[in-house]
Amino acid sequence: MEFEGYIFDLDGTLADTMPAHYLSWRKITQKHGLEFSEDRFYSLGGVPTERIFNILAEEQGKTLNAAECAHEKENAFVDLISEVGPIEPVLEVVRLNHGKVPMAVATGAMRWVMERILDQLEIADYFQAFVCSEDTKRHKPFPDVFLEAATRLGVAPEKCCVYEDAQLGIEAGQAAGMHVIDVREFHTPRRITAGA
Repeated sequence: MEFEGYIFDLDGTLADTMPAHYLSWRKITQKHGLEFSEDRFYSLGGVPTERIFNILAEEQGKTLNAAECAHEKENAFVDLISEVGPIEPVLEVVRLNHGKVPMAVATGAMRWVMERILDQLEIADYFQAFVCSEDTKRHKPFPDVFLEAATRLGVAPEKCCVYEDAQLGIEAGQAAGMHVIDVREFHTPRRITAGA
């Protein structure tokens, strides 16, 4: 099938960031007395950082400033960004379609964090549109981030192909009426927790 637009999630799809993200999550959640297992971390892939802190605090009966905690976590992640590399099979798709088909990044990350990751990988110039956590009110598994990316590309949703690595993101792509490729079928991130 010929697609008229490609949309890529960022973390765990274009960039092999998930181990570094979990290390930074573990550091900040422990600091604030929150439990956050690696399995739970992966189950919430695509959910904005601030929202995850609110979910964890409510579940565990803690009071915290989720926005401040989110910035602490993202700063801790950026400290590890030099360790982040690309997920080559996905980047190969980007390179093959560059200049032929419009492409976008659609992520639950904050814009400044997305920009740091794209700079680290030196791939920002491949894309014509970027949609971040600040750009939609609803986040994955709602389709809004992908629909907004399609709008910015000027491509009908059903003519877009989405690359995703998280279950919530896959559901979002399907809800948007797009063809979805599950990156987990060919890439497994390194686990931090022994035996996880």
